[in-house]
Amino acid sequence: MAKLAKLHRSQNNRMIAGVMGGVAEYVGWSPTWVRLLFFIVSTLSAAVPGILIYIILWIIMPKANGQSYQ
Repeated sequence: MAKLAKLHRSQNNRMIAGVMGGVAEYVGWSPTWVRLLFFIVSTLSAAVPGILIYIILWIIMPKANGQSYQ
């Protein structure tokens, strides 16, 4: 799996916008585990809804291009 040099939305591991795929590529983890962890943390968190965090990340994270990968 190619690793992102900076945090970007993934081109390869997209389900909705590539946010969790980008996080997974950046830290070197499986996208499935990152999505599962995000779901669990979002479900258990009463303070901030996970969908709001996801939308914010979608807006602020740039989309990866070919030069984003090492």
